Amino acid sequence: MPSTLRRSPASARRTWVKAHDSAVEEYGEGERAHRVAYSALKHTHEKVGDHWERKEGGRKGPSDPLAARPRRQGGRSGEGVDENASKRHLYDLASRLDIAGRSRMSKPELLEAIRKENRTRTRQARSS
Repeated sequence: MPSTLRRSPASARRTWVKAHDSAVEEYGEGERAHRVAYSALKHTHEKVGDHWERKEGGRKGPSDPLAARPRRQGGRSGEGVDENASKRHLYDLASRLDIAGRSRMSKPELLEAIRKENRTRTRQARSS
């Protein structure tokens, strides 16, 4: 199980494990099974710093173009950040993550700043 999920609530771990196990039965162990599991996880959870949390208000649905499209049709990953969330929610996340300059950021800028901070915190958590 990926380290970001080991630091996440049981609901995120259950979602990922169930989807991963199903994908392993269908495709075998490997990268494809991991991609399927993350896609399923992104429908109910979002990445916050170095772990995953349930989406605001229990909202369900794809969080980025990659999770929204059928397999092999491409798309870009939002790296776990819910791109369909409101700007207010993204601002609140940026505040929790202590991202400087957030009050002057547009929604796309908030998304990128949160992605960057998530990568930084995940890297730090893995090295400690």
